This record gives sequence, C-alpha cells and structure tokens, in this order.
Amino acid sequence: MISSISVRNATIDDVIGIDTLLQTQIEKGKLLPRTLPELYERVRDFFVIETGGQIVGCGALQLFTAELGEVRSLAIASSFEGHGYGRAIVERLIKESQSIGLSKLMALTYVPGFFHKLEFSTVDRDELPEKVWGVCVYCPHYNNCQEIAVLKRI
Repeated sequence: MISSISVRNATIDDVIGIDTLLQTQIEKGKLLPRTLPELYERVRDFFVIETGGQIVGCGALQLFTAELGEVRSLAIASSFEGHGYGRAIVERLIKESQSIGLSKLMALTYVPGFFHKLEFSTVDRDELPEKVWGVCVYCPHYNNCQEIAVLKRI
C-alpha cells in the first residue's frame, strides 16, 4: 500500500489544508499550535499527501544544525490513520534528510513505537541540546513534557 501513496512537497496552496489538518490534532492535544503565518513561512519544510483535493497527511523537516533535523507537525486525517500514510511521510523526511546531508533525525512524540518501526531509538532529551535549548525551553509544557525523544542516525 505504501508504494501507492504519493508524498509531495507542499505549496502555498496547501497551507490552509495543512492548517486544517493540524488543528484537528492540536484540538486532540497531540500537537502544539502553529500559527498560519508560521505555516506560510515554513511551507518549504512541509511534505503532504493529497487525496481527492484534500490534504490528508503532512509532516515537516526542521533543520537545527548541519547534522540534526527534526520531524515536525506529523499529522494524518483520522480516516486515513493505520494505512501507511504516516510511514510514507516519515520515509520521505528521512530521504530528504539524507539528500541534504544530515546525519541525525529526531522527533518528540507520544507514540514512540511508531518511530521504532522506522529504526528510531528512544533517547534522553539531554542528547538533543539543539532542540531543548532552541525550542523546548519556550514551550508551555517544558517543565511537564510527556513527549518521548526518538533519534535515527542516517
């Protein structure tokens, strides 16, 4: 099934669809909010899956250093969960990471088992100082974060 899923670079025309998809996950407490201006600013970081003119999956690659990138804003529409869409997006992010020369890709997640299937390992957040001191310290959940850090060496 995954081979038939088409993941493509996001365009400006996709931002509203990405925002709509992210909002459903934000409301469920699965993602932190991202503003519409931020999505327009970072549209080049995003990859999407579109079905029937609707964005049903998205994920972004955020760069921290010449070595480290992060899987961000990974979201799949509820009716498409469990069918390989998330895997297809993360595999595309891994491929993109390799193509630009990153050696490590990380994520903060509530579902580490999903990432373990893609050969990410659970790590202590202290192994990711670029993320912790660059982004996490500004998060309202910083002192009570429930997300698990995962890392893949590529």
